[in-house]
Amino acid sequence: MEATFRIWQTSRGLYQNFLDSYSLEQLNTIPQGMSNNLIWNIGHVIVSQQKLVYALSGLPMHIPDSLFEKYQNGSRPDGKTTQAEVDEIKQLLSEMVEKTKSDFEAGVFKEFHPYQTKTGFHLGTLKEAMEFNNYHEGIHLGIMMSIKKYI
Repeated sequence: MEATFRIWQTSRGLYQNFLDSYSLEQLNTIPQGMSNNLIWNIGHVIVSQQKLVYALSGLPMHIPDSLFEKYQNGSRPDGKTTQAEVDEIKQLLSEMVEKTKSDFEAGVFKEFHPYQTKTGFHLGTLKEAMEFNNYHEGIHLGIMMSIKKYI
């Protein structure tokens, strides 16, 4: 699992670079022909990880319900994310890596409820969910690289 966490931490650093490099207006811009923006993708990977790892393990998520509702699968950005929300997302981006790693090392994850993703991946174990999370975050990083060409 060491490699899984290391890859995830690197991925989150790349997301952090977007938050540090783009203005609030740029983060909120939904380019023509696209269905989301930079900040939605970042918020989405945070809430997805919490669902995949914590909720599917029968544990409470460590994010506000309002954040989950705004960035969960199937949601769409409104282009009105505030600086306060961006700051919250920025904090959660790194905190959730450390929290998850600490919980994993402490043996907090005792069970896992198998899950079939909408894209057809069967996640039968926590390890599979964590590895899928890295794959999922890579997809959204690619989307963000496409978006940045238009803002």
